[in-house]
Formats: sequence, structure tokens, C-alpha cells
Amino acid sequence: MGGIESLQPHVAVLPSPGLGHLIPLLEFAKRLVLNHGVHVSFLVITTNEASAAKNNLLRSLPHGLDVVDLPPVDVSAVTSDDMPVVTRLHAIVEESLSKSLKSVLTELCNPNALVIDLFCTQAFEICSQLSIPTYSFVTTSVHFFAFITYLPTLDREVQGEFVDLPEPIKIPGCPPVRPEDLLDQVRNRKIDEYKFFLLHVSRLPLAAGIFLNSWENLEFVPLKAIREHSFYLQIPTPPIYPIGPLIKEDEPLSASDEECLAWLDKQPPDSVLFAVPGSGGTLTAEQVTEMAWGLEQSKQRFIWVVRMPSDASASATFFNVGSDVNDPKAYLPEGFLQRTRAQGAGMVVPSWAPQVHILRHPSTGGFLSHCGWNSTLESICHGVPMIAWPLYAEQRMNAAMLTAEETGVAVKPEIEPGKKVIGREEIERVVRLVMEGEEGKVMRRRVQELKESASRELGDGGSSSDSLASFIKKCKH
Repeated sequence: MGGIESLQPHVAVLPSPGLGHLIPLLEFAKRLVLNHGVHVSFLVITTNEASAAKNNLLRSLPHGLDVVDLPPVDVSAVTSDDMPVVTRLHAIVEESLSKSLKSVLTELCNPNALVIDLFCTQAFEICSQLSIPTYSFVTTSVHFFAFITYLPTLDREVQGEFVDLPEPIKIPGCPPVRPEDLLDQVRNRKIDEYKFFLLHVSRLPLAAGIFLNSWENLEFVPLKAIREHSFYLQIPTPPIYPIGPLIKEDEPLSASDEECLAWLDKQPPDSVLFAVPGSGGTLTAEQVTEMAWGLEQSKQRFIWVVRMPSDASASATFFNVGSDVNDPKAYLPEGFLQRTRAQGAGMVVPSWAPQVHILRHPSTGGFLSHCGWNSTLESICHGVPMIAWPLYAEQRMNAAMLTAEETGVAVKPEIEPGKKVIGREEIERVVRLVMEGEEGKVMRRRVQELKESASRELGDGGSSSDSLASFIKKCKH
């Protein structure tokens, strides 16, 4: 390597499929290029499955960030639509990396480092053959990272199902997790999805370091635990780099997105509730009906992103985000669209909306969110309090953290005993609470404080900024 080249490290970044994983790793790659002059090869797993939203994201990237599509693999023989998310992810990643990762990294002249997503741990073995240091990027909270680091121990020590435990699960040095808040992937230990999830998280100690999309002021307790608690020190846990919040800064706008923002421009400050089930989330038909009535009865302004209801799965659009075409008239209560439009109170958007633009808009005053980590960070960074509506993955754990007193930026609606869905009266109650109640004002002040602390940590001399700089220094040497 010549002297000039060695000044510019070359880092490869490998996300697993799924928008919730692609977005933070892409933002990380952009920050390496724009703030630190690193040359980044962004490796994309390509299959015979299309995602319109993914293709949009990978357009117009900064100079120095090269998208490298791994040779496409046909996954139809190893996956099916009814597979659980992690089982399907594991099959896709396995198929792609085993065929091409080694040759692609060799063609790229062995980058200084490879940064991988949690579900790409097959890369550890390949990179060790090529002597490339491999770092993990955890796309969830630090609290969740502490939990998954503890999971292999839990797996050895606990008989039976975790969800049947009588007490909350004590995570060393961190707030405990109630069995009912456990992520889907650990709720049934007998199935393949649990085994694959455990396999990936048990490889985390192999990483040269771990990037965490969070910051000191948001998750001080779990960060302190990972750095100081004897449990994590004895594993030993790799060096951690809290570099967050990394959120999507911008997105391309379609004509319908422009229409949505034009409607927002006409509304008073902090008056609109933005309701969206995340990039891969879906509600049941009964829940969609209750949501419609609850929003209408609340008499609050709203933008509601709707998708075809699915009684089969809460993550029905995970692999084809933005590709589902639907007509809300087919499944919303009769007259709902006409009434809310006539009152000028609500806007219903099928499938997809420009979330970043809506959350940063001064008229947006609340966010009914599935509590995916990316959406959580976007809401906090734009100072918007939340209604926590977790659907799948680790979202119930995030919701518990956001509604806890220490964080205090969200309220969670409750399901009445004996009911399967959250009722319209409860939806009306929490919407009013966030948008016009005293508790809503307290949450708004708290989220504003966190927004300011996030901005400080990312600025010059901030802990997140310094943390990333220390990784770059390591790459250069």
C-alpha cells in the first residue's frame, strides 16, 4: 500500500436485508465518507426478491461511497413467505455470503475493516481467512445489546421457555425485562428461528469492536454496565463504540409525498399525530377498524400510513417494503375517508410516507410508532413524543424503555382483558393525552432535552463523535 492510500482507510460495510438494518448501516457509511474521508464499499445482498424502498435509498450517494452488489442469488429454493423473519434472513445471508463474500473482498484488495450487521456473522470465518478485522454494528438499543450478550448464558441456565418465567429476567447491571416484553425470536426455544438467533448473537464476542446506535445520555445505565460489570468483562465483550444517533437525514420525495407535506404546511404547530406501523409492520383487520374509529373520535389531526391488514403476521411487509399496492377504501370503515377529509382533520396515506420529513415538520406533535429503533431515534432527534405500539422483533422491549420513568418520552395503550386488540376508546384516550394533555407536555419537554443531548454528542468533542474518530484512528494503523 502506498503512502497516500494509507491515509485514506478503506472500510467495507455489510447490512443484512430489511430496511431497518440497511438504513443505519448506510447512514454509518455516509458519516465515514463525509466526516472522516474514508473510502467505503457498501456491500448489498441481492436476491430475486425486489424492494422498491431499498432501491430508492441506494440512489444519489456521496462520492467515495461505492455500492457493490454481491452477485444475485436465487433464494426461492431456501425461503418461503411463511418463514419467520430471522430464519428467512439467515437463509438469504448464508446463500449469498457463502457464494461470493470471499471473492468480493479479495477483489476489493482486502479492506482495512469489514463492518457487519448482527445477522451477517457468517462473515467472521471468511474474514479471519483473509485477516480482515470484522466489527459488528448492532442496529438496536444498548439495553437490547446487553440482553443478547447475556442470552447464551440464559440459554445454558434456564430450563423451559423464557416466556413462562414467573419473574422479570435480570440482565446484569441493566433494567430487568418482563417475560411478556421479550422479543419474538426468543419466545419459542424449540424452533429454528430461536436457534439461528442464538447462533448469531453468540458470535458477537468474535468482533474486533461493536458499534452501538445510541449515546450516553439516552442509555447511560446499560452503557455503564457493559463497560464495568464483571459479567461483560469476563466474556470478554469487545470494545464498544456508541456512535449514535445515526438516523436517515433525507429521502427522495414522490408527488404524493409532496401533497402530504403541503397538507402539513397548513396545520398549526404541534397539532398533527403521525401514525405509522414501521417499514415492515401490518395490523389485523379488526385492529385497523378500531384504529380508524379511535383516531376519528379523538378529534385530533392525523396523518395515518395504512397497509392491507394481515391477520397472519405483524411483519407481513418486512421483505417488500414500499411494494404493496393497496386501496384503503377496501378495508377502512365505510365513510371514514370522506368524513375525515371533509373535516380537514386527517390524511390517509397508503403504504409509505416520507417519515423523516413528517417528523421534522413543525406541525407534527406526536408519533404513533411501532418502536423500531430507527423510528425511535428519529422521533427523539426531532423532539416528537410517542405513542408506543410495538408489533414484532424487539419492539416491546423498546416500548418498555421509552415509557419507563427514566426515559419518559412515550405512553403505551393497553388492551382490555379478554380482548385481542386495542379498543377505540383507549386509542382516543392516548391520542388526546399526547396531543393535548398535561402528560403530553411533560413528555414533549423530556424528548426536547434528549434531542439537544443527541445533537451535543454528535458535535465536535461529543462522545459519539469521539468514539467514531477512535475507530478511524485504529483503521489507519
